[in-house]
Amino acid sequence: MRLLLSATLLVAFTATAHADPGFANLQPGPLAVGWKTVQQYDASRTYRGTIDAVTGKAVQGERSRPIQTLVWYPARKGGEPVRYGDYVRTEATDEAFELTPAQVAAQAATARKEIEARLGAAPAAAMLAQRMWAVRDAAPAAGKYPVVIYAPGVGGPGHEPADLGEYLASHGYIVIASRNLGARTRMLVPDSEGVDTQMRDIQFLLSYARSLPQADMTQVAVAGWSWGGMTNVFAAERDSRIRALVSLDGTREPEQTRRIDPHRITVPWLYIQRRPSTVSELSKAGVETSFSLLNEVAYADVRQMVMYPMRHGDFSSAALRLAQPGYFQEYSRAEVEQAYHWTARYVLEFLNATLKNDAAGRAFLARAPIENGVPRHMASIQHAPARPGPVPNREGFAAALAQRGFGKAAELYAELHGRNKAFVLTDYEINNWGYALLRQAGNVQDAIAMFTFGTTLYPDNANLYDSLGEAQEYVGDTAAAVTSYRRSLALDPSNVNAATRVAKLAPVQASR
Repeated sequence: MRLLLSATLLVAFTATAHADPGFANLQPGPLAVGWKTVQQYDASRTYRGTIDAVTGKAVQGERSRPIQTLVWYPARKGGEPVRYGDYVRTEATDEAFELTPAQVAAQAATARKEIEARLGAAPAAAMLAQRMWAVRDAAPAAGKYPVVIYAPGVGGPGHEPADLGEYLASHGYIVIASRNLGARTRMLVPDSEGVDTQMRDIQFLLSYARSLPQADMTQVAVAGWSWGGMTNVFAAERDSRIRALVSLDGTREPEQTRRIDPHRITVPWLYIQRRPSTVSELSKAGVETSFSLLNEVAYADVRQMVMYPMRHGDFSSAALRLAQPGYFQEYSRAEVEQAYHWTARYVLEFLNATLKNDAAGRAFLARAPIENGVPRHMASIQHAPARPGPVPNREGFAAALAQRGFGKAAELYAELHGRNKAFVLTDYEINNWGYALLRQAGNVQDAIAMFTFGTTLYPDNANLYDSLGEAQEYVGDTAAAVTSYRRSLALDPSNVNAATRVAKLAPVQASR
């Protein structure tokens, strides 16, 4: 792991800097902002094989997955702010950390030419020279701050959330992002492997966040745009450290999202989308509308917001900055940027409400957009509160048992299984659960209750009766233990353990 040193690796764009309150008129919060870029590898995965998938030549050097990590964080005041061009230049080393300064400079020059071709020389120079809020490698501010892991869209650079990252950092968040790289090449393929690839990148960044002294790992959110706004849901399904979800027009691919168990999505979720497509537009695009994960998630508090001036690419400020005049149609650039402004504001207030338990944030979310100052007809929001009661999955079942008592396992299981037919406990799971309780001091009676529940659910399972007998024998209930062992033997005469225990315990029982 090493820091990317701009003094030796980067060549500055030469243009006149100018002050700017922030893209889309975003106003900084009370904290100064620091930014650093860390080059590190995920050694648990390979990125390059023995043969380069692009050039066809033998691979030399490091083959582990490169994760160039951009971090925005609350900082102490002081220092010279970076320019937007500094963010753009990080693309040169997204996947190749070993580039020489000359190679980085050449790629930076190519990037500048591409931007000039889109915007013109003067606008490109002004954009690249824009003074940002962040100071490179600034000293971190004292204190602990919630963490936001950001997942870019397909092929999106690590600096995609630069404007949002600075904005959130100035309000007391650590924002971490890396490029959306494919499994083996620079461009990610939008398929199941692509989902897994970015989801594991998110998990890697979560692990990296633990090394930051400022990071409050009890308060973690994941955010993302487009494909990243979908894969972060996969991450939330599997990683209980994630406390909140933000999807900026996240991809809705039923082929992929059907693989998510909606009952495992239980954290607050803010989904901000572009203006809805018409039925004919959806039909022409071949979009399936019979399934929406947002409608299936019943045990999460979901807010779905529509920003009417925005199209899909507008949720990435990196893309919106490069939009040509002809791109804007019935809405002007000013109106679209204003919508982006409010998008960022809603993300901030949602995170304040969910991670910081901020009363002002909760009140903001409870009001209609127009009451918060959003221009009329710009936005609408729907709120679907989380369904009350135990969540019908393993964790929800365990939590409910802890509250109601393990003796209620049979009736509680029937209730939850009735609400989610996919929630099924096998005899093997129940048996292991009972032994886990048995090994924990003070949980012997709970273990007996669990084994008893197992014999109720699987009355022909000899092993569960044998396990129940062992638990009953452990507490000295010899009569009950013998009954259970005998039932096990009746179901499985080859059960040596049950036969041995009956031979030892039955005479003791008869002598009493």
